Amino acid sequence: MPVLHTRRRALRLLLVLLAAAALHPAPAGPAAADEPGWTAEPAAGAAATRPYFYLEGAPAAVLEDRLALTNTTDRERTVTLRGADADDPADAHGAGSWFSFGAGATVTIPPRTRAVVPFTVTVPPASPPRDHPAAVIAAEDGREVGVRVHLRVSGPTLAALTVEDVAVRGRGAAAVVAYTLVNRGNVTLAPELDIRAEGAFGEVPDPGPGPRAAPVELLPGQRVELTEPWPGAPALDRVRVTVTATAPGGARATATASAWCVPWRAAGRTGLGLLGLGGTTLGALLLVRGRRPRRKPADDGARGGPPAAPGTANPAPAPEHQLTGASR
Repeated sequence: MPVLHTRRRALRLLLVLLAAAALHPAPAGPAAADEPGWTAEPAAGAAATRPYFYLEGAPAAVLEDRLALTNTTDRERTVTLRGADADDPADAHGAGSWFSFGAGATVTIPPRTRAVVPFTVTVPPASPPRDHPAAVIAAEDGREVGVRVHLRVSGPTLAALTVEDVAVRGRGAAAVVAYTLVNRGNVTLAPELDIRAEGAFGEVPDPGPGPRAAPVELLPGQRVELTEPWPGAPALDRVRVTVTATAPGGARATATASAWCVPWRAAGRTGLGLLGLGGTTLGALLLVRGRRPRRKPADDGARGGPPAAPGTANPAPAPEHQLTGASR
């Protein structure tokens, strides 16, 4: 019975494969990427989870909050905490130095456990009233996680900014409008930009769309250089570009710049061609002038005297008497 033999043979083959798999298990797939193993975030408030800390107080105030550390692994974790100044993390006297974690500067978190660590921020008495962006830094084995802190010292606020160094760079489709935004006030600004262009020989397209949000958030005292692509820049025109920046709180600034949009490469080729043509014309004129026959000197008759007799030499000219006043 061939069908029965076929089934028995397939069964024996299946048993052999199962035995081989038991003795030689298949190699494990590629290891998963190394997971962080722990997270750091603001402890949930009374309302809901917070994406960052927000602290505000007057000079000399002591502000309090809590950081949540969660160990998601099956082994113990040891995390160290510190504050950092967002403007200059290396500044030992910046807002990062205002943070204190007390005994919680080093936290040991058991497996599958969440630890809540309180900390304080002591505002120096002479601290100016403005935003002082900072962060809480949690670190373990060279890995760091920063939790943003919006820290504000209360007091009179000033929203002010300037637009500087406006310029048109590049030509044609590669043209860009370059400019610099500077936060001159004591509050963080999210400016809105409006860039307009005018041509001397007619209308030109504006660089980019109409009023829009700037791609950056300006911290107090921060200076940022930006560029706006201008693919529709004219090929030949004198343009005037105006950059206007506005921000909540009454901050407004405008700066302008003028520039020639000239295809310098084509103009250079044209100039060289004209220069070559001029040189060729000048050389031709000099050559024609050099080949002209010289004119013979005029005879005596042409000079007004009597013609010389044939075969005789020209008489010597009569001596000229000097006017001495003596009688001759």
